[in-house]
Amino acid sequence: MRQLALSPRWMLWHVLTLGAMVTCGFLSAWQWHRAGSAMGSALNVGYGLQWPVFALFFGAMWWRMLKMEAARLQEAEEGPTAPAVPEEQRAVVPDAAALRSSEPRPVIPDGPSPFTPRPASVPPPVVTEDDERDDRALAEYNQMLAQLAARDAGD
Repeated sequence: MRQLALSPRWMLWHVLTLGAMVTCGFLSAWQWHRAGSAMGSALNVGYGLQWPVFALFFGAMWWRMLKMEAARLQEAEEGPTAPAVPEEQRAVVPDAAALRSSEPRPVIPDGPSPFTPRPASVPPPVVTEDDERDDRALAEYNQMLAQLAARDAGD
């Protein structure tokens, strides 16, 4: 882990994280100073409490990313391990090399795709009286908008 933490890429992450945390500390101090001034308010106190939380978040995410990277490198060094399989199931499970070499297959759902034209065997949608009433109301509304636009264009 020490070798990872001292790598050039992680040195940049250390500097960025430390810079973000220090910036959050300065912003918190500024908000506390602002809250005590004549123009200060409870909002400044809230921000003064919020900035240290942001700094802790930056530190926690830095630590989490470092641990994840270390675990990934350790796993890569050790190589993939086959899961423990009970004796009675070993005959039906293919060997690990065959599992790693096989490419993943896409899952194709049953039925037609919603992105293709409607098949001829599918009947057209049924139009009800409510649909016709809504269509008439929409047509009247669009006609009114067209009249208003024509009147505004004439002014």
